[in-house]
Amino acid sequence: MKTLTKIKLLCEPTSEAWLQQALHNLDTILLDHSHCERKAAGVAVNLLFRYPSHTDLIYQLTAIAKEELEHFEQVNQWLQKKGIPLAPLQPSPYGATLKGAIRRHEPHRLLDSLLVSALIEARSHERLGLLAENCPDDELAKFYRGLMASEARHYGIYWVLAQKYCDQEQIEPRLQELAQLESDILSNLYPEPRIHS
Repeated sequence: MKTLTKIKLLCEPTSEAWLQQALHNLDTILLDHSHCERKAAGVAVNLLFRYPSHTDLIYQLTAIAKEELEHFEQVNQWLQKKGIPLAPLQPSPYGATLKGAIRRHEPHRLLDSLLVSALIEARSHERLGLLAENCPDDELAKFYRGLMASEARHYGIYWVLAQKYCDQEQIEPRLQELAQLESDILSNLYPEPRIHS
């Protein structure tokens, strides 16, 4: 496996087992990727509605939502090109478990929401990079490579927004807790191939 530099924020790198599972099920990974881009746009939009007076957040997440929808469209074009119909997929427990860790009361809710989003985007960046480096389809590998910079920028934006709007003393300890949870979820490979499994 060609590996990438360790991604900031993440406790543990992706396993070889995930990469092999993904490479042997690229059609399913593409379909799940479509779902991931749609969900990522939804997360950004939901935060826009929840925090309408946070000017920088509104500006930055509007841009992210637009870009995620563009990626959603691009992945759907790949699905069409490969003759893969849009269809529902049973999600892995990754997203729901991280979402369940978000505390419900402010200001903790904002901090956790931004950190969870940063972690998910960081993991996406790492895994799209692994696919870019190891995918046997050169054209698809190039596509994944093109998305990597966006994913890195997105996790950086969520991290910077946490720094701007949240208590500095709480950010690092809470990040460590959530990052450990994120790695723990992925320590047992989900039996179905998913971007986050």
